[in-house]
Amino acid sequence: MLLLGSLSVLIAGCLVQPLSAQEKKEVTPLYEEEVAASNPLRTEQATELNAYIDALKTDRGRLKTLFTPDYSSPKSYETSTRKLRQKFAESIGFPPPGNPDAEPPTFTKIGEDMLGTYFRVKISVLPGVHAEGIYIVPKGLKPKERVPLIIAMHGGGGSPEVALFHGGTNYHDMVRGGIKRGYAVFAPQHLFSAQGFPGDIRNRTDERMRLLGTSLTSVEIAKITRSLDVLLKRPELDPKRVAMMGLSYGGYYALVTPALEPRIKVAVSSCYFGVQEWRYEKDELSVPSDFRFSDRFSLFQDSEIVALICPRPLQIQAGSRDDADHREGGVRLAPASSTYYEKLKRGEAFQFTIFDGGHEFNDEAAWTFVKKHL
Repeated sequence: MLLLGSLSVLIAGCLVQPLSAQEKKEVTPLYEEEVAASNPLRTEQATELNAYIDALKTDRGRLKTLFTPDYSSPKSYETSTRKLRQKFAESIGFPPPGNPDAEPPTFTKIGEDMLGTYFRVKISVLPGVHAEGIYIVPKGLKPKERVPLIIAMHGGGGSPEVALFHGGTNYHDMVRGGIKRGYAVFAPQHLFSAQGFPGDIRNRTDERMRLLGTSLTSVEIAKITRSLDVLLKRPELDPKRVAMMGLSYGGYYALVTPALEPRIKVAVSSCYFGVQEWRYEKDELSVPSDFRFSDRFSLFQDSEIVALICPRPLQIQAGSRDDADHREGGVRLAPASSTYYEKLKRGEAFQFTIFDGGHEFNDEAAWTFVKKHL
């Protein structure tokens, strides 16, 4: 029973008398404060974290604990890169979990011309996941002759067909140039767009993979390394002579793949080197999501990726008329990359070249470099 006003209140069978005026004065009120009172603290936290991030951006201490180059010999140097290479693999979730399905690779002939024979390739890499691309064998091989293999990687929004057929657009002779010089060529397919899927399928796929401990970069490197497992068993290939080249996004893969794949002996990266570092400096969050793997700018700037390729020969290309972000970042990073080679007395094995052109592959520089070093 509840009686209002000055009447007594009956609670749980007990009669409770209302507080007198004196008793009400003696009750201590609860402490209260406005929410805005913590505004300065939130500002302080944001300021502190900004300063912490800025300090991390310039802190090389963690890199030095992972990588102390030993320049006493090329072999000693390679041994000294192991910790950094392992950390890089972990940062992108490499290798991706799972084993290839128990199915044979397929090489389906799709055409031939005076230069070579063209095959559509399909190779199991992970459960239900395949590497696909175009493999070209040059014409006129002698019995038991073994030739080098060139991995020619297309860029964003592209495909092997774009880089290969009808003049090769801005790829020029990046693919057929290898065939013309008597090399076999593998042009892999990587995911950039797909009919029936959202326009941002690449970033969506990468973000979903990161939630599961790997990344699209990891899977696409695995597609190349697994393809080498299969291709280098072919009788026409010399397994000790493998080169990789790529333009734009392909230039990215021509850096990160050799960093983890020692069978690639020579690399040419065109119109990519230093791009993300330049963007990061101007606006940190302008860096595309599939380049935002862990420690990307604290441990694995492109100059440190080069450290994982060294002492194997590497050419970096940039177009004089390309956008600044595809050139100027590389200009800044190249001296650090060159140092790794110079201290091993292999300065000629690293080349940073700015050619007269735009966002395109420079055939002359690339093929001269490959011929010299492969």
